[in-house]
Amino acid sequence: MNYPQRFSELPEYAFPRLRTLLGDLSPGSNAPVQMTIGDPRHAPPAFVGEVIAEYAPLFMSYPPNDGAPELLSACASWLKRRYGYKADPEREILALNGTREGLYNAAMALCPETKNGLTPAILTPNPFYQVYAVASLSVGAEPVYINATAETGHLPDYDALDAGLLDRTAVVYICSPANPQGATASLEYWSNLLRLADKHDFMIFADECYAEIYRGQPPVGILEAVRITGADPERVVAFHSLSKRSNLAGLRSGFAVSGPKNIARMKQLRTYAGAPLPLPLQMAAARAWSEEEHVEENRTLYAAKFEAAKAILPGMDIPDAGFFLWLPVDDGEQATLKLWAGTGVKVLPGAYLARDTPAGNPGTSFIRAALVGPLDETIDGLTRLRDCLYG
Repeated sequence: MNYPQRFSELPEYAFPRLRTLLGDLSPGSNAPVQMTIGDPRHAPPAFVGEVIAEYAPLFMSYPPNDGAPELLSACASWLKRRYGYKADPEREILALNGTREGLYNAAMALCPETKNGLTPAILTPNPFYQVYAVASLSVGAEPVYINATAETGHLPDYDALDAGLLDRTAVVYICSPANPQGATASLEYWSNLLRLADKHDFMIFADECYAEIYRGQPPVGILEAVRITGADPERVVAFHSLSKRSNLAGLRSGFAVSGPKNIARMKQLRTYAGAPLPLPLQMAAARAWSEEEHVEENRTLYAAKFEAAKAILPGMDIPDAGFFLWLPVDDGEQATLKLWAGTGVKVLPGAYLARDTPAGNPGTSFIRAALVGPLDETIDGLTRLRDCLYG
């Protein structure tokens, strides 16, 4: 069987590309510092293991495909606390096996085959999370990469696009806080995007997995904008996760929230193509969504590392959210090689997170550094980075 031609457009995933780039090059230190992958390394809440053990007998039962009532209720309560948004847990929330599943399956369930008689376009920020592109190609849509640069506030300027493109757009992906830049959408940005969606009849898939990793004020969410503006919730699917919020990437617990029509269609697809979480894990997730103390502790740990980054890298753009630094360099690949060979600090070339466009690759002159390790390791890594690249 031939591999579908449309998937030939997919670039190699970032981390295999990094392994190829570094090859057999030895690290320039006996104590390498890993700053490539956004894999949370803070301790998860202690109660998770206790809850799983308590509900371990439920491993013998098939889990409900749409999510256990306890988990859906906990998600709805969190949305009310965090965004003042009231969602019906049974009709407007769908539990996910990690948000990657939802970000992909939402396109499968909701993207039309044509838009105004044409191949639909799916717009994605550039840099972007690779699943956006895979989902676009899987549904036969045209992925269109919209550069998010310093000039656009590191968020895509969808309002500047040609009306003809917007008229054939079926879905817009948007990540806030952005990965990798950490930029956050304001209420004005969300409201304007909702206005565009209504005018040009497209949907917004809002990836807000980093929404609880911030310094200062919590980022505005798209559901706040829906509530404040009175927008149609069927225009939006918002995605949230415990991976970053609670350091539970391995639990694979996320959820999608939208209007009841969208959620019904996503549930129908998930009946055949989903992989629901085992019930003990759903119960642990319900407890995590219901508890805030560990989330506040998590933010405090990240805040200390970002304060250290401000001191070590004065004058650099230190974002207010997320746990990445998006650092300017002359050439991301060359900087990555120099840093690894010279100091043993491993980062990711920014171009590996983006695509070439007629306006260039917005990641070429950047590296991404993940501040996920302990404070002392982070300080050591950033100090080596500074002395090697900016000294």
